[in-house]
Amino acid sequence: MTVRILPLPDTDAPPEPDGGLGALATDRGNLPLDSVDVHASITGLAAGVEVVQGFRNPFDVPLEATYIFPLPDRAAVTALRMEADDRVIEGTLKERGQARQDYSAAIAAGKRAALAEEDRPDVFTMQVGNILPGERVTIRLALTQPLPHESASTATFRFPLVVAPRYIPGTPLDGEAAGAGVAEDTDAAPDASRISPPVLLRGFPSPVRLAISADIDPSGLPLTEIHSALHVVTEESDGDRTTVRLRPGERLDRDFILRLGFAPQESAALSLVPDESGDEGTFSLTVLPSGDARPRPRDVVLILDRSGSMHGWKMVAARRAAARIVDTLRDEDRFAVLSFDTVVERPRDLGSGLVPGTDRNRFRAVEHLAALHARGGTEMLGPLNEACRLVAGSESDRVVVLITDGQVGNEDQILAQLAPRLQGVRVHTVGIDRAVNAGFLNRLASIGQGRCELVESEDRLDEAMDQIHHHIGAPIATDLSLLADGLEIVPDSVAPARLGALFPGVPLVIAGRFRGAPAGSVTVNGTASDGTAWRQRASGTIARNPAATAIWARGHLRDLEDRYTVGGPPDLESRIVETSLRFGVLCRFTAFVAVDSRVVTDSAAPHQVVQPVEVPDGWAAPVAEYGAASPLMAAPPAPPASGPPPSTFAPPAPGGPPDPSAALMSAGPPAPPAARMRRTSSGGDDIDVPDFLSPPASASPGYGAPTTPGIDAYKQELARLLESLRGTPSDTGHRIGRLQHEVLPVLTSVVNRMQAHLAPDAEPLRTLETLRRALLRITGTSATHEVDDLWKRTLQTLGELTGEPAKSPTRRPFWKRRS
Repeated sequence: MTVRILPLPDTDAPPEPDGGLGALATDRGNLPLDSVDVHASITGLAAGVEVVQGFRNPFDVPLEATYIFPLPDRAAVTALRMEADDRVIEGTLKERGQARQDYSAAIAAGKRAALAEEDRPDVFTMQVGNILPGERVTIRLALTQPLPHESASTATFRFPLVVAPRYIPGTPLDGEAAGAGVAEDTDAAPDASRISPPVLLRGFPSPVRLAISADIDPSGLPLTEIHSALHVVTEESDGDRTTVRLRPGERLDRDFILRLGFAPQESAALSLVPDESGDEGTFSLTVLPSGDARPRPRDVVLILDRSGSMHGWKMVAARRAAARIVDTLRDEDRFAVLSFDTVVERPRDLGSGLVPGTDRNRFRAVEHLAALHARGGTEMLGPLNEACRLVAGSESDRVVVLITDGQVGNEDQILAQLAPRLQGVRVHTVGIDRAVNAGFLNRLASIGQGRCELVESEDRLDEAMDQIHHHIGAPIATDLSLLADGLEIVPDSVAPARLGALFPGVPLVIAGRFRGAPAGSVTVNGTASDGTAWRQRASGTIARNPAATAIWARGHLRDLEDRYTVGGPPDLESRIVETSLRFGVLCRFTAFVAVDSRVVTDSAAPHQVVQPVEVPDGWAAPVAEYGAASPLMAAPPAPPASGPPPSTFAPPAPGGPPDPSAALMSAGPPAPPAARMRRTSSGGDDIDVPDFLSPPASASPGYGAPTTPGIDAYKQELARLLESLRGTPSDTGHRIGRLQHEVLPVLTSVVNRMQAHLAPDAEPLRTLETLRRALLRITGTSATHEVDDLWKRTLQTLGELTGEPAKSPTRRPFWKRRS
């Protein structure tokens, strides 16, 4: 078989010198991490990956090395092994607090030990302790990951290599830091110090030897070509198997990407993989929709990130992408464009609401986009909340498109506050970066039942925009559900939990667990764009794919973690831990720990070093800002009364566009108030964590605060309703009963009375009517996650309208401190 290997164009970054400011060294090297070796075995549309990290102690005392590093956000980490002094120690997956306790006890006893923890879906921390002087310790991680579809004929193997600096909003917290990074923990990102490695100075000699190889076996799929985002060469081709290797000398400063081209396959396929016991198994359903949807009027809010990290080619690509989206709008559509850094701005003369997609309005929007340049911080929650406010209550298709690199540290806060407002709103994300925050952008798109598209270069932009155009158009089918015939699906096991919508040319992959014999069929039911019933059926075929269960478990755990973030039932944490341990897949509540039984040192405390990481490729910033311990993305001070806010990044290149801020109308709402804190116990310690699940009692206008006097007459009635809901058992049956038989009648009565003396577009009336309509759709067979989301939304809405916080049960954070 002959396969074309097509490397993408080289970047225009100048070659780095062998040394530079801060390039210090010892006789045995300068940093503990000296090698990273990644080997992928790609079979069909799944990949087994081994990641090998080599740590060497260049000091004269025992060393404890900490490395904050990325992994693919969809990858299941299934094993850890530590090798040192001809000894091999297999890691054990344990509850995270227990694993930390075991690791700390081993280090105190003078034993070698390693600890791997997940802090974000794509950010992990490795600690390796009691490495002896001159000694080398090797850590091997085993991963299994799917190859996501970008289209019907393209799948992608993406492996991130650097955790880019992230903007950390909020007020710094007092007390011990949660991690060893350079950023301060804040009320918006209480674990910021766990996701902020120090950054190497530019010009620092390449400290880590990087090797990447991939064996590609199409496994019967018609592979036609391979595109690489880094320079690879074909070493050998043996029948249908192709091997590609990374060119020597590359740095860990950008994602490694292989795009595999396939000929289009059948429209639906159901794979059944029984467990060894035969009692249960894993199914995987792939649905490829065909045809086009009938367009409907849309309300589209386009949000463009213009913060400092978007400087350079990313800002150019983001402006082009946004302009292309505006150009696709029709006269019957309505739209708004929001650009943001520390403030939210809109195009001049387009007002504060949605405007028709006329030629005149589109021209003014594109004119605004063309004048933007990167500056300031990434206050993302404000524009996302504003977008939800703009489309609330609309009868048209409601679409929000976010264009950003996603480099924020308060992902959980954003998702917790945003999720209750996304009922009926599709959120699509466009990630532009060579070290993109794919984990957050995929999570946001999943909760918003949209799609995530990643763009790593301007050359890739046009191809990506073709996909994005399909995403923001009318979906082929919505309101999807599964109906099994002859196959018993385990309840609440389907991943993704929210099936979202089907878009033209974009495959949908659904996985889950089944009981009993591996036989039967599954039908996907939905509603077509013209309102008629839509369905597609696939009969099951037995497959022997050991990766299927781990890939499903990873997706299911991510759904459960997101449900926890936005306020799931109290027993959700124990369920997450149980699922993680049962299927041997790492999550944010568990950790891999490896402890050597041999005592190697009597030193009381090893020398601690946090491994610095590379400046991400394509990031333009002054050398002076990249200190080995400088918090690159700390929140800047508030902007002055006039002019742009100060930037922590380089100004635009000479000849770039002038600052347009003086001529632009700052029409967006102010940033939402800082999150309130509550006291909780975690791992034996009392710590302060942010109450993301309850909005402040005195929210700013545009963020739920009642500003119309007419709501005052109903506050007491709604407050009594809110109080009566507190203490309701968390099971689905109780919540459905309260929502149907108590909340819905009260809301219907209040709405009917408010309509007599309030304008139809009054904010309190629209808010209550939107919630009432959502409650009408709930039935006794509604899925657990749908009921949980609606329950949380009801409490939050009532709390906002009455000025009373919607109290939530005390929740433990993902990280657990142990003394």
